[in-house]
Amino acid sequence: MDDAADAETQHKNHAVYFVPGLHRGLRVLEIVASARRPLGISEIAVELGLTRSSVFRLVYTLRHMGFLEEEQPKQFTLGPRVLNIGFAFLASKDIIEIARPELEALRDETQVSAHLAIRDERDVLYLSCVQTRSGFLSNMNVGSRVPAYASPMGWLLLAGLPRDELEELFPKDSFAPLTAQTPTSSDALVATVEAAARRGHVVSRGAMEAAGSSISAPIRNRRGEVVAAIDISGPDSAFDLDQIEGRYLAAVVATAKRISERLG
Repeated sequence: MDDAADAETQHKNHAVYFVPGLHRGLRVLEIVASARRPLGISEIAVELGLTRSSVFRLVYTLRHMGFLEEEQPKQFTLGPRVLNIGFAFLASKDIIEIARPELEALRDETQVSAHLAIRDERDVLYLSCVQTRSGFLSNMNVGSRVPAYASPMGWLLLAGLPRDELEELFPKDSFAPLTAQTPTSSDALVATVEAAARRGHVVSRGAMEAAGSSISAPIRNRRGEVVAAIDISGPDSAFDLDQIEGRYLAAVVATAKRISERLG
């Protein structure tokens, strides 16, 4: 079972029902996806803790099905069939359809790229990106992932989780700083998340990269729970920095409120 899985959710007949070969094949896809570069069989084998011959068979099968492709000799990347599943997943998310016109209107109002994201375990997963027409394009596209502990949207998406769950998601050795503003301990993360929850938004200057800014706000369901987040983000040059906590913040918060209302 993957380390991130909760043992308490396992079926009483887990040992009988669980299919190790399927698990290993899906782990190959996760490993290749997270590498963001072509990987060789030996590298995948090290990550999986399996022999090269075992991984060769897994890679051969996945390549035959179109889930992997050989980009360089004996170096593999994700294949086009992965996109079919990814797009089917995205199409099933009502929130994307609901949020899209609001994000487009937000982009038009602010002239900055707008995004929608959810939390997937320890990551912020981008579901929608509406690029600005001004030329300051976002480097976050659909399917992009960033660590939730290091992301302003992530801090909002982690709000509401008790401290023990945050510590389980992010053990002491999991904090790799992106910038000087990245929380690098459980105490720092809890304080950052609690501050974001109290404000109900995050205005970021250089939190994820130097000379970059963002304004984030949460999307809530009918029970008031945070289920997603939106932001506008880009290089500082995309903003009138004197208006960051003025018209930009007001526009993002208003858009998040409308999306939340449309959800229920």
